[in-house]
Amino acid sequence: MERTLLLVDDEENITSSLSRMLRRDGYRILRASSGQEGLKILAKNPVGVIVSDQRMPEMSGTEFLSRVRERHPETIRIVLSGYTDLNSVTEAINRGAIYKFLTKPWEDDQLRAHIEEAFQVYEMRMENIRLTQQLKVANNELGRINAALEIQGQEGAQQAMRNLHVTRLAQEILEHLPLAVVGIDNEGRIALANRRAQEWFGLVGSLIGEEAASCIPSDFLIYSTANIPGASRANPFALGDGRLGRYWHYTLGDVSNVCGTVLVAEMKQQDDYT
Repeated sequence: MERTLLLVDDEENITSSLSRMLRRDGYRILRASSGQEGLKILAKNPVGVIVSDQRMPEMSGTEFLSRVRERHPETIRIVLSGYTDLNSVTEAINRGAIYKFLTKPWEDDQLRAHIEEAFQVYEMRMENIRLTQQLKVANNELGRINAALEIQGQEGAQQAMRNLHVTRLAQEILEHLPLAVVGIDNEGRIALANRRAQEWFGLVGSLIGEEAASCIPSDFLIYSTANIPGASRANPFALGDGRLGRYWHYTLGDVSNVCGTVLVAEMKQQDDYT
């Protein structure tokens, strides 16, 4: 999947400098000198990440990115500016128009890291959209099958379809939980990972069958080899970016023959536990 980046700044030397620095990362780079020009480019090109100046004639960066959010909500939007209007920037961040606000002059490696992270978030969003579309197709097919079974009166098959529906419902509920959930089989491979887990742990793409040790920080796996069924106590954690939380491991096998571990993590939102 090609990564397309849009740079918007009325100073051509800025977009030129950014282009030279970021080209080494393999992005397809588009440039615009105003918000209006940026909107025209977006109408013709799928763009994953936008980096825009704040202070531009006719349309400010926050106004431009607010319009982008309305028309292209999946695109990740970043302001890079030496001019700081805290009121307008704060308002834009609060309503979700801006993903990050960065200042000029920038530090090359830090800016490259921010843009890489933004593309990872974008790709995760697109993967979620794809999975949602697949779920809609599956639900439509399920409805068609249920209708056929009702006509045929096949009670056994109807029960099987109900079981399938319950399974898909459980999968959707899992995706919307405010907790990160990762299932690990007894061979140390990932059997499931919900959306929140992918966001918090910075995981991208399908993880089914991947080695858990290569995707998840080792501190989260200290109970994964335990043979005692049940749940671990709450364990605090701190991610590399400073985010705090707590997690539990549930070792399977106390009520079934299933072997493996479930990792559940909760991100700290306020000082409500230590």
